[in-house]
Amino acid sequence: MSTVTITLYTRPGCHLCESMRAIAEPVAREVGARFEEMDVDTDPVAAAKYDLEIPVLCVDGEKAFSVKVTAAALRARLARGAR
Repeated sequence: MSTVTITLYTRPGCHLCESMRAIAEPVAREVGARFEEMDVDTDPVAAAKYDLEIPVLCVDGEKAFSVKVTAAALRARLARGAR
């Protein structure tokens, strides 16, 4: 089982966030990673950091993708390990 955490920073009503979740959540399950979703507007630090880039996908706390991701790109990033 993986100890990797994939965090998706989202905003309610964001269609790009929904698209990224639809890709990231199944890949997380596939590789045994922990998937969590955070509403960026509930965390002032995250809001200041990612406001205009939402959605943002982080792997073990490191920003890996913003706005768009493919399953293949996420799998490749996870195969390289967290940086």
